[in-house]
Amino acid sequence: MADTGKVALVTGAGSGIGRAVSLALLREGYRVVLTGRRPDALAATLALAPTGTSALTVPADVTDPASVRALFEQTKSKFGRLDVLFNNAGQGAPAIPLEDLTFEQWKKVVEVNLTGAFLCTQEAFKLMKSQTPRGGRIINNGSISATAPRPNSAPYTATKHAITGLTKSTSLDGRKYDIACGQIDIGNAATEMTARMKDGVPQPNGTIAVEPTMDVENVARAVVYMASLPLDANVLFMTVMATQMPLVGRG
Repeated sequence: MADTGKVALVTGAGSGIGRAVSLALLREGYRVVLTGRRPDALAATLALAPTGTSALTVPADVTDPASVRALFEQTKSKFGRLDVLFNNAGQGAPAIPLEDLTFEQWKKVVEVNLTGAFLCTQEAFKLMKSQTPRGGRIINNGSISATAPRPNSAPYTATKHAITGLTKSTSLDGRKYDIACGQIDIGNAATEMTARMKDGVPQPNGTIAVEPTMDVENVARAVVYMASLPLDANVLFMTVMATQMPLVGRG
């Protein structure tokens, strides 16, 4: 495991996909900044890091501009640059009818999933365009919900569709700074968030069905591949999903 000299920052690194991707990047020799709201969860991820790797934990709230600025300042202070940002932090709202959602529930999902990704992208741009060598890569966690909704998921689905627009704009606006941007859409990776699928989840036709899941390491390897490309190549969109999940066609 040779140190690549490259620096990655992963939001939502305290659990699930964020944890798996952080550890995979560390195994590949990246220096990794782990961030999330819960210091104890970040510490638990760090405890799983391979011996001899270089990681920094920085508790932060991606919905708070001052907290995000401080996160990127600490990244620059510790490692001097940033090569990869994985915008992964996200949350959903209760799976209740659209008309019963509160404004607060809607607003919180938008703030974390969309505004948080924007604020981190903005700070990454500032750092990546000014560093030497210039440039870097931003990878957004779009989710299958960036393409197709689940029942009673309006806030989450709306923000993930919006992430697709942010990915396209970031890819376009980053060209002049050698900043590449891509999106990974993930379907049913086995994490704490998808554990309920083993007991069955609502389907569009009103039934409840058990849905297949896949090992989260498949996602981690895909993100590492996207991150490893030279800056003159880019995976703009990638879908990684459990083969038999009900997405393609009529399920």
